Amino acid sequence: MTVAELTEKFGLTVFSGKAGLEKEITGGYVSDLLSDVMGFAREGQVWITLQTHQNVMAIASLKDLAAVVLVKGFEPDAETIAHSEEEGIPVLGTQLSTFEFAGILYNELH
Repeated sequence: MTVAELTEKFGLTVFSGKAGLEKEITGGYVSDLLSDVMGFAREGQVWITLQTHQNVMAIASLKDLAAVVLVKGFEPDAETIAHSEEEGIPVLGTQLSTFEFAGILYNELH
């Protein structure tokens, strides 16, 4: 499944990083602790978080993640959007909780 397919199927908001919408998703990772994601997320995963600051994109880029999904209606700040555009890593949004969206993603990928 690509990021674009996930976005369309679940009505996710695309805040930025449209250049990366065709990336293939290999799995998901859920954490709001940046050091945890840096240590354990894998290339191609979708990171589900409520963190909105630009450091999220630094980690997403370092780990070569497919996308970042912000939950509970959170929106990225301007610096995060700019960094997302530079890196071509989509920042997406949903009104769902972390628990709800993680379950949806898990079921979709398995």
